Amino acid sequence: MYDFDLVLPASVAEAAAAMKADGAQALGGGQTLLPTMKQRLASPEVLVNLSGLSELVGVSSASGTLSVGGATTHAQVASEASDFPGLADLANHIGDPAVRNRGTIGGSLANNDPAACYPAGALGAGATIVTDKREISADDFFVDLFETALEEGEIVTGVNFPIPDVSNYQKFVQPASRFALVGVFVARFGSTVRVAVTGASNGGVFRWSDAEAALSKDFSADAVNGLAIAADDLIADLHGSAEYRAHLIGVLTRRAVQAAS
Repeated sequence: MYDFDLVLPASVAEAAAAMKADGAQALGGGQTLLPTMKQRLASPEVLVNLSGLSELVGVSSASGTLSVGGATTHAQVASEASDFPGLADLANHIGDPAVRNRGTIGGSLANNDPAACYPAGALGAGATIVTDKREISADDFFVDLFETALEEGEIVTGVNFPIPDVSNYQKFVQPASRFALVGVFVARFGSTVRVAVTGASNGGVFRWSDAEAALSKDFSADAVNGLAIAADDLIADLHGSAEYRAHLIGVLTRRAVQAAS
């Protein structure tokens, strides 16, 4: 590891001010940032630690919305998001216990790893990402691989999830990393269904519109039969071909619908 400055702000306002420094980087649970720093793939000059800010931690629900603080760990979401069991179950299967007790929802969303679980949950639920400057809909937040709509120095302070009638997340685990080789989150709000896919696309998390249209008419696993997703822009690597991932998307979507039903 190389030399860097560590800032321990006492409030979000102090954190935002510290983020204006040259080479500043927000630090959540550090599950991605610290390993990349050790590998010299990232070299921030200043780390602004958000994990000690109590105002960014917690899970609450009111008026059909689940609100999660940006520095809330995966383990806390898993244990406290009982009003949104689909999201709680998603959080409970991220990584391993060490990762779940350190990693944060804000850090995961801001990093936008193409195989991370939370982007599928946020996009599938139609969540709103709250920052120290504004609110961003999940449909506008995820831009590309490791790229989001966040501006330089902007901090994820929380996430507001509309609570669906039913939901489920199915994840085909890459056993070495515990990331999703493919993951599918399905959420039904009345007659409207959202389907978000992670781990599969070269462009990161995305919505499967054909499946959404079919499931909005008939929320059953059979409604997805016969639907196929093009493999053209899907990830192909040593863990699975693009065609294999395309097949998994259909399989996991049907499983998610069955489990949610």
